[in-house]
Amino acid sequence: MGFLKKTLFIVSSILVAFVVIGFLLPSEYEVKRNIIIKAQPEEVYPEVVDLRAWQNWGVWFQKDPDMQIEYGGPDRAIGMYSKWQSETQGDGEMRIINLQHNKEISYSLYFPDFDMGSTGEVKLEPTVEGTKVVWSDSGEVGNNPVNRYFVLFIDDMIGPDFEMGLENLKTVVENKQ
Repeated sequence: MGFLKKTLFIVSSILVAFVVIGFLLPSEYEVKRNIIIKAQPEEVYPEVVDLRAWQNWGVWFQKDPDMQIEYGGPDRAIGMYSKWQSETQGDGEMRIINLQHNKEISYSLYFPDFDMGSTGEVKLEPTVEGTKVVWSDSGEVGNNPVNRYFVLFIDDMIGPDFEMGLENLKTVVENKQ
């Protein structure tokens, strides 16, 4: 009986510690990557502002070629959206929320499977070499201590997809020249 009490106490203590530490972890995250593309911002912008064009360079579309995608709203403008359903990549919605012509696109993301959302940006900065493209995504996971552990790993989970997506975008744009 003493062994059972000690085991129960140890397991309970570990669980309480896990929850308490979870509350102390950050609830906000940001993932950011960048690349230089040998082209002017006005050559890169059409590939970013048109959500249909993301299929040409977005990693998630390559990971699931059977992804079901629906587009709506004003074409290449604030309010344009894409909704997708995917067995392997999950379901989601992306909506353009702000634009600065040839400079920036901001979008909101929502993932109904997790009831979570985030905000992303793709910024285009002219440089001597061409255009520096900075892609970022940030969000807040709330007070759930388990989701806060997720924040610790999100850069490692999403970052490589951003890097590959930017490499693909570079290839698409530079091959058009």
